[in-house]
Amino acid sequence: MKKITLFSDGSALGNPGPGGYGTILRFADKEREISGGEVHTTNNRMELLAVIEGLRALREPCMVDIISDSSYVVKGINEWLESWIKRDFKKVKNPDLWIAYIEVSKGHKINALWVRGHNGHVENERCDILAKIAAQKMKESM
Repeated sequence: MKKITLFSDGSALGNPGPGGYGTILRFADKEREISGGEVHTTNNRMELLAVIEGLRALREPCMVDIISDSSYVVKGINEWLESWIKRDFKKVKNPDLWIAYIEVSKGHKINALWVRGHNGHVENERCDILAKIAAQKMKESM
């Protein structure tokens, strides 16, 4: 099973407002950047969408370290998701994206790790730039 590192970040210009996400997938010495956005969204939605789109890009089951500065995403994956599933996502924000996450994470061995944002972490800073560029493009498209 390949070992992949997925770095991710999300951004919203207003909350809600135009938003974007940035993801870096790393396998050995290869990297792929992914970004995108939505016209009306929240920061948390973009944080989670960054992870979903990164996982969606994988073509085979992998061991994936997800590196995110979002406590919402990391705790959601590591701590809360199991209980949310049991209560059928009642009173959970963004159930559509969490259900999408469950689908795209099937077959992968996931390990989510939190890093402090805006703290000099090179890949996190790059994902932040990608997310902000995508959010700005969404704003300009309005």
